[in-house]
Amino acid sequence: MEARDIIIKPVLTEKTYASIEDKRYTFVVAKKANKTEIKFAVEEIFNVKVEKVNTLNCRGKLKRMGRNEGYTPAYKKAVVKLTADSKDIEFFKSLS
Repeated sequence: MEARDIIIKPVLTEKTYASIEDKRYTFVVAKKANKTEIKFAVEEIFNVKVEKVNTLNCRGKLKRMGRNEGYTPAYKKAVVKLTADSKDIEFFKSLS
């Protein structure tokens, strides 16, 4: 997998905005990607140094529309912590 295939999109919520100051960034990643692949993908795309990667699998939620019900798609989320001497990711800095 290429780096652009691993990192799908950033997660932009109030909780993730608060963690940007601690150099922690959250991304939706490919379900088959492991922590090592995520680390190399973030380093390659954003030119930063990654200290640690935490991942979690998010289940799809049960949703109803009338009498029909189904699940939203499941996805994998990664929380990436950068090293202290690493620069910030400019994409997130422009949002603050």
